[in-house]
Amino acid sequence: MFVPHTPEEIQEMLRAIGVEKIEDLFADIPEKFRHPKQIDLPPPMTEMEVAEELQHLAEANDNVRDHLLCFLGAGAYYHYIPSVIDHILRRGEFYTAYTPYQPEISQGTLHAIFEFQSMVAALTGMEVANASLYDGATAVAEAVNMAYHVFRGKRPKSVLSPFIHPQYLATVRTYYEHSDREVVVPDLPVEASPEALIEFIDDRTSLVMVAYPDFFGRLYDLQAVADAAHEKGALFGVVANPLALALFKAPGEYGADMVVAEGQPLGIPLSFGGPYLGIFTTRKKLVHKMAGRLIGESVDSRGQRVYVMTLSAREQHIRRARATSNICTNNALMALAATVYMALLGKEGLREVALLNYHKAHYAAQRLSQIQGFELAFPDVPFFNEFVLKTPSSVKDINDFLLDHDILGGYDLSQDFPQLDRHMLLAVTEMISRDDIEFLAEVLEEWVA
Repeated sequence: MFVPHTPEEIQEMLRAIGVEKIEDLFADIPEKFRHPKQIDLPPPMTEMEVAEELQHLAEANDNVRDHLLCFLGAGAYYHYIPSVIDHILRRGEFYTAYTPYQPEISQGTLHAIFEFQSMVAALTGMEVANASLYDGATAVAEAVNMAYHVFRGKRPKSVLSPFIHPQYLATVRTYYEHSDREVVVPDLPVEASPEALIEFIDDRTSLVMVAYPDFFGRLYDLQAVADAAHEKGALFGVVANPLALALFKAPGEYGADMVVAEGQPLGIPLSFGGPYLGIFTTRKKLVHKMAGRLIGESVDSRGQRVYVMTLSAREQHIRRARATSNICTNNALMALAATVYMALLGKEGLREVALLNYHKAHYAAQRLSQIQGFELAFPDVPFFNEFVLKTPSSVKDINDFLLDHDILGGYDLSQDFPQLDRHMLLAVTEMISRDDIEFLAEVLEEWVA
């Protein structure tokens, strides 16, 4: 470890703050919780030895690109990422850039974010998008926060569908468990449609939020819920899969006031769960209560087009008492990846990828439900690229068996929904071929036999 200060400089600093030794700085920490003076570290290694050790550790990981067939989704999906995305991300002017506080030297970054906002707004059917947030989970939590501030705290209640991603709901609870917000997640049967939320909407409700598709991959007509929320004066929000929006009706077309999403399907790798990208869009009339920052287009003194940070509602830029969020980054590099992805594929390309996901998932659902002991849990409900399969035995045991055949199986739903024991959530993307689906079916048939 390199310490840049000499012993003399350290003693001078300690005298300035009135302590004799560094250990005195930790006096308030009970001794049993402090690190020992001598940490048991291995002997030093050369650069060559370190590189070899790290390579050895990395090789212990199986990955979906080289080793495994991936049928696991549940919020993070294995999609094809065109090579140009990584090429642009690694350009020095983007890769090393920080928050664009100085617009005069950040025009490239600001322009990219402006294009991101424009494309996301078009995709969701909304009027305005912010410069992005951390991930889908924080986007949902910020939607709850925004609705609270829109009504100035007079409507403290938010009604969230229990079939929004469980980790998103957990993040919302972490945000507001000890606040005056009232987060209602009704305990509904898994067969319930979003219209079951209507009875929980009242005059204290600021937001009603549903998923599209929901955590089980199901697609419902949300118009009735949107109308019911608006009749009570509440806002209506949607948690969307952005890739699905290239194929299905945009939430803005049926009255959504906010559309949030996890942007990972838009050209962002799995990466052990992050960094990802939080998409947040809303109506123009609500923009002043929106979290994060907003990049706008303007004209400079010479009449040239320029990009500026138009709005920023976080406490670093405005008085803390007026801030609506403490979000401190927009994950700009991931937003750039999504921007390049959407620009590269275009409207028709996004639709083609979505269609591939849709048709391959439906073929897989049909094929797998023909295996003895396996059946679709929701056979009469439309879905996008994920579906729930009832299994004849423990999902964990089946997944262990699949892994022995280099297949990463579906998500064990009993982890979050105890009533769905022996239910597996399977995802199928454009990266899965018909032969891959047949191989999965053959392995499952071997399991049954």
